[in-house]
Amino acid sequence: MKVFSNTCTFNYSWEEVSTANWQKYCPWNEKSTHVTAVDTLSRTVDSETGILRTERLITCKQSVPEWLKSVIGCTDTSQVLETSYVNPTEKTVTMVSQNITWANLVRVQETVIYRPLSATQTQFEQAARITALCGGWQRIKNSIEDSLVTRFKENAMKGKEGFECVLEMSRRVFAEERQKELLRGHGKMMA
Repeated sequence: MKVFSNTCTFNYSWEEVSTANWQKYCPWNEKSTHVTAVDTLSRTVDSETGILRTERLITCKQSVPEWLKSVIGCTDTSQVLETSYVNPTEKTVTMVSQNITWANLVRVQETVIYRPLSATQTQFEQAARITALCGGWQRIKNSIEDSLVTRFKENAMKGKEGFECVLEMSRRVFAEERQKELLRGHGKMMA
């Protein structure tokens, strides 16, 4: 098993980050074009804690080497099950993801946590455990795990850049909507 971890800070409030998180895989994010679908499977709010629990199925188009496709009979499409918990009291968003595709060959479990650092900054913490399930072939297991850790590092940089674009656009759109509301309210007062 190999572990990848990453921490960074977004210069946006927790409220902005937790709201924009739902738009992470949208046209505003040119770094996530590999995500082809995000389907919400369930969404519930715990009446006692106020925690929003959401399950989503994320479908991606991955670049898989042709030789690997022929050996294991896979396609370029993969799916991940994501379960998220938004805790408004503690101000945390926790997302736990598990690969569904190729789960008999490799297990990738990722946990992401967003929490406020200040009124204008949010900390992002990411940890992934990657386990190749190749029986006793330790050299092959290590190679697979190492290559997936490398891919996680590359994708973490792209993910941060893409989410920054989503956050920037979200802030701009919300500001425009607030301005329209003010103008509508001002127009009603004048009438």
